[in-house]
Amino acid sequence: MFRRSTAWRRAGTSVLGGLAAAALLATGQPASAAPADPAPRAPMNRAFAQAAEEFQVPRDLLVAVGYGETHLDGHGGAPSHANGYGVMHLVSNPSHRTLEKAAELTGEPAADLRKDTAANILGGAAVLRSYADELGLDAADRRDPGAWYPAVARYGGADDAGTARLYADAVYDFLEDGFSALTPAGERVTVRPRDTEPELGRYAEVRPAGSPASSGTGALSTDYPPARWVPAHSSNYTPGRSAPITHVVVHVTQGSYAGSISWFQNPSSNVSAHYVIRSSDGEVTQTVRDRDTAWHARSGNPYSIGLEHEGYVDNPSWFTDAMYRSSAALTRHLCDRYGIPKDRSHIVGHVEVPGNDHTDPGPNWNWTYYMQLVRDGDATAPVQLNFTSYGTLRSGSTGAQVKAAQHLLNQNGFDAGTVDGVFGPGTESAVRAFQGNRGLTADGVVGARTWTALLSAGTRPVLRQGSSGADVERLQRSLTAALGRTVGIDGAFGPNTETAVRDYQSSRGLAVDGIAGSGTWGALQAGR
Repeated sequence: MFRRSTAWRRAGTSVLGGLAAAALLATGQPASAAPADPAPRAPMNRAFAQAAEEFQVPRDLLVAVGYGETHLDGHGGAPSHANGYGVMHLVSNPSHRTLEKAAELTGEPAADLRKDTAANILGGAAVLRSYADELGLDAADRRDPGAWYPAVARYGGADDAGTARLYADAVYDFLEDGFSALTPAGERVTVRPRDTEPELGRYAEVRPAGSPASSGTGALSTDYPPARWVPAHSSNYTPGRSAPITHVVVHVTQGSYAGSISWFQNPSSNVSAHYVIRSSDGEVTQTVRDRDTAWHARSGNPYSIGLEHEGYVDNPSWFTDAMYRSSAALTRHLCDRYGIPKDRSHIVGHVEVPGNDHTDPGPNWNWTYYMQLVRDGDATAPVQLNFTSYGTLRSGSTGAQVKAAQHLLNQNGFDAGTVDGVFGPGTESAVRAFQGNRGLTADGVVGARTWTALLSAGTRPVLRQGSSGADVERLQRSLTAALGRTVGIDGAFGPNTETAVRDYQSSRGLAVDGIAGSGTWGALQAGR
């Protein structure tokens, strides 16, 4: 909710208190005097513009942080899972106190920072600026969104550096890709796409939590190969099980993806779930092994596996098709692995577990569509080909990546049979035939080289910075498999894709020009 139209108050002891005096000397008028209002009917846009100007935070970066935290929905001042408030998710818990810091820096009462959207946005800007000051960013640095990367990583509140980087990377993905969001009041807030070069600082040597190392090995789930593995703190779950696994429980995080993973790592949270699914692209992170008891549904903990979905129950914008498909594939895998019936008696919402007082996943969760995906898969829709990593597949493997391999084999004339996600004799025979055709070792196992050849198969268009479309996605998928690291698969050939092409060319002894031409495609299609 918006209430304030008066000048912002300042705490006399604020580390930023000198800004007011400096502005008075520079302009001859009080620093709090607002400029002419260009958008009197756009209070959130106005709040972001004023906060960005007041604390010299790039406006689009400030919006991207808010969008990553809450989709610009303050939820009427209701707290998140981590006791965070408002559009900027100002937090007050034993390990992270940005709400109190914002109150100190702005002079705003904590109650207003919780419920008044304009005050909350100002508080978020103040906290970010204080982190920038501690980093030593000068005025020129502050104008460059890329220079704020360590401050953004810190804002997420993760103690673990890998999780902090996961948070910051998501913000910079939003900043680079751009977005246009509707607020609960119907106001549109837009960030246009831009090329940004984040200055990682101390995070340059840190891999995002759960990401594979350059060798192709890393912290990936052994229970569900497409997922990252980022363990919850040992004080937030119980080792082992006291009952067989018979149910899947669907949750909504009431917070962001990286923030929820970080919360499970916090020893004071006393909560965890087995898996967390990201809204934007359906990425999955496992935080508790299937064999252990996560603390997510009270009486349901002993016999269930908990799936947390990024978002808030009262905002349907979080429930994307990518999230539904990814979650359904995971649930289908769990049901097949543990013999769980694929019905609404065994796949339930948190609200339906006895002895719980939660309402998630709430009225905006489309159970009909979700259960259709769980039962039938994506039979009438394109097979998912985009993953953050590509695991090794062999006889007995199951899941979404097996479906992807089967689809690609069939598409290239090697009969894998029905695309059912089960790696059986027919799939193995098709893999061996494909490998022989490409001059690879015909062992029937889909490893990094076979994945690279499969994912890159097709035409060889010349692609460079500025290219876009399905061929760029195909290239990005191929590079993800070949390099053993996540290359953003978005169909846009930007600086990150050029870097990946150069790295691939260099590591394969090709001419290094950052352009995917015939030679680069040929190497990829040969599984090099």
